[in-house]
Amino acid sequence: MAVISQASGNLSFNPFAGYHIDTAYDEMFHSEGLTRPHYEHLLNRLQSVSIEDLRRSKQEADVSFFNQGITFTVYGKKEGTERIFPHDLLPRIITGAEWRTIEEGLTQRITALNHFLKDLYHERRILRDGVIPGEIIYTCKHFRRQMRGVKVARDVYVSVCGTDLVRLPTGEFVVLEDNLRVPSGVSYMLTSRKVMKQTFPMLFRKCGVRPIEHYSQVLLSTLRSLAPEGRSNPTIVVLTPGVYNSAYFEHAFLARQMGIQLVEGRDLVVHDNLVYIRTTSGLQRVDVIYRRVDDDFLDPLAFRPDSTLGAAGLFNAYRSGNVVLANALGTGVADDKAIYAYVPKIIRYYLGQDPILNNVETYLMADEKERNHVVENLDKYVVKAVGESGGYGMLIGPHSSAEQREEFRLRILQDPRNYIAQPTLALSTAPCFMEDGHIEPRHIDLRPYVLFGEKVTVVPGGLTRVALRKGSLVVNSSQGGGSKDTWVLQD
Repeated sequence: MAVISQASGNLSFNPFAGYHIDTAYDEMFHSEGLTRPHYEHLLNRLQSVSIEDLRRSKQEADVSFFNQGITFTVYGKKEGTERIFPHDLLPRIITGAEWRTIEEGLTQRITALNHFLKDLYHERRILRDGVIPGEIIYTCKHFRRQMRGVKVARDVYVSVCGTDLVRLPTGEFVVLEDNLRVPSGVSYMLTSRKVMKQTFPMLFRKCGVRPIEHYSQVLLSTLRSLAPEGRSNPTIVVLTPGVYNSAYFEHAFLARQMGIQLVEGRDLVVHDNLVYIRTTSGLQRVDVIYRRVDDDFLDPLAFRPDSTLGAAGLFNAYRSGNVVLANALGTGVADDKAIYAYVPKIIRYYLGQDPILNNVETYLMADEKERNHVVENLDKYVVKAVGESGGYGMLIGPHSSAEQREEFRLRILQDPRNYIAQPTLALSTAPCFMEDGHIEPRHIDLRPYVLFGEKVTVVPGGLTRVALRKGSLVVNSSQGGGSKDTWVLQD
């Protein structure tokens, strides 16, 4: 096996000079500096090219992203919000054996969560049996009382899920959080793969990387399988909030990939509990809506009356079974980070199994004993608002100031239900290509995408998010993070 200190072939410049491994699990190297076997092909490639070749490859990849318009929006920034999505040149590689565990764990998890949501909005056995306290459900802002007793197509509440995984220093993958409402990022996974196949074509084939390009067609098949009875050739659309949404590129990309229409709420009209899209040739019935709009904004008659992003009467059409929404309304209750803490119990309750993928240890601030412990040790914990995403509403204790910790202490005491705390994890690291030509470790996580229709499909890859700032643990693009391609090997 090769070691970190080894120079790149006959080149005098060693891009790995100074590559430091600490207590975190490094994806490419053992703690002794030996290369992990599944990274040998990548190391050999890096040793065979010059630094100028690597810089040129990085520039070509950046140009490709720019030309494709692969962007995201950062809210609250005065200097401009639209940015090209940061991308690292080097892939993150996962063995086939590791992936099988991830696949089995995610299949188990989404199956249990669908059982939970059906039960929650119908019989509520899990509440009566005291597995989850009713108070934590009914105080969740994403719980939809309007969904009580509503029949959901095929009993599938969550048809698209993006679950965030992190690897612990032991090498074990654990679930950091679930994203069940409108999970984003899959377009970056797909476009990143396209760019990487152009950048490292020989390496890609030599490694035996499993394909992901079929994701869009699997998504389309999943949506078709949910269509109302009797609609053999259903009309499916992607519903977007519009061009100013942070993930608009993804909405347009997926609609184009699936060959279906991208619509806004103003394009839809509801008549006699049927949903139609306005076209140049008249009204066309819509059967399935892959919605990228939050519950609150879908129907001004049922939810927020000031919303212009949905369509009036959409909820009645949905409740009547004449149109399917994916994901179903009310799934956000299982997105709540406080309810996340109960997912292991949910799996045991509905499936009679131990979780294949464990949760991160989580403290509920609504619990007085756990709250007192955390507020006295804020410098050791990561505190998260239960309903926030994108890295917002979060305190990373070891990297925070005394002023920030005091601010969060007051927030917790004022609204304990709104916060959880977790130990500060040493997220695994992976090699990243720096502008100066060196390769340095950066912390990463992984968001695989799970599709649930007639069967469960976990696309072999996912979005590996990277904390590009040295020492940072925050991988969200809105907080300075980026991404890298995820290669799952055939073996």
